[in-house]
Amino acid sequence: MDELIFGIPLLLLIAGFVVIVFILWMVPIRLWITAWASGAYVPITTLIGMRLRKVSPATIIWPLIAATKAGLRLNIRDLEGHYLAGGNVNNVVKALISADKAAIDLSFQKATAIDLAGRDVLEAVHVSVNPKVIQTPKVAAMAKDGIQLIALARVTVRANLPRLVGGAGEETILARVGEGIVSTIGSADSHKAVLENPDSISRTVLEKGLDSGTAYDILSIDIADVDVGKNIGAELQADQAEADKRVAQARAEQRRAMAVAAEQEKRALVEEMRARVVESEAQVPLAIAEAFKTGNLGVMEYARYRNIVSDTSMRESIAEGSREPKQGRGGDRSNE
Repeated sequence: MDELIFGIPLLLLIAGFVVIVFILWMVPIRLWITAWASGAYVPITTLIGMRLRKVSPATIIWPLIAATKAGLRLNIRDLEGHYLAGGNVNNVVKALISADKAAIDLSFQKATAIDLAGRDVLEAVHVSVNPKVIQTPKVAAMAKDGIQLIALARVTVRANLPRLVGGAGEETILARVGEGIVSTIGSADSHKAVLENPDSISRTVLEKGLDSGTAYDILSIDIADVDVGKNIGAELQADQAEADKRVAQARAEQRRAMAVAAEQEKRALVEEMRARVVESEAQVPLAIAEAFKTGNLGVMEYARYRNIVSDTSMRESIAEGSREPKQGRGGDRSNE
């Protein structure tokens, strides 16, 4: 027989305790009382249904209480549906309260859509009420006179709630502003004109409507700093001159190589001609000897041939002597 405690079996007491704990877990009495006392009445069956659907009742009830106290009437089923869709219920309710206090038209459906799109809807409301300033990185651009300018701009933006879903973010704003700065500086005739009127950059960039298709409205673009950089035009001219110099050197080297090749070819041709002459001269005695043997050449004819050769050599010697520089009377006076 089981032990008796106050006349009740122990097993029955344990079973009763487990049942009470299960009921208290299934029915959050304290949370239900808090909601009822705050004016956000929620039926017990709704809380039990949340438990069965694996929804934390506190995650839904506390934002509902905050919205009710702020004067907003929200449907608990909509809150639970947003929670099951993976949204941040607490963030959405806070954003709705802030928008209502700031007289900003923001519906529950729009707020949940912004939240499910991955954007911080509460921060978007804050930025819509209190615009924020984003700073561009240093943007380098060159004016028409070849001088580089480095500009730094601060862009004041305000969140555009209707365009938060599908609108571009801050990166697009910064890229467009940087592009506008480069275009404005590049169209200036002189860098001095930009330094004298830096607000011309702001006016030109604002006129381009850079916030179209983005989640923000650009309120102002302020040039925080403009520095003078390098003389890009002079550097480009110097680089071009160096490139032209290298091209000229390459062409000169090509012409020199061609001249050397032509000279070598000429020398080779002269050597070939000399070799043929030597070869021909070597065949002359053989031809004379053959002529003596065959009787085609006599002694008198050979003597006459030798006289002609001697006479030719003498004439060549006289001709070479006549080509020497003439000296004045008494010798060469060039050293006097």
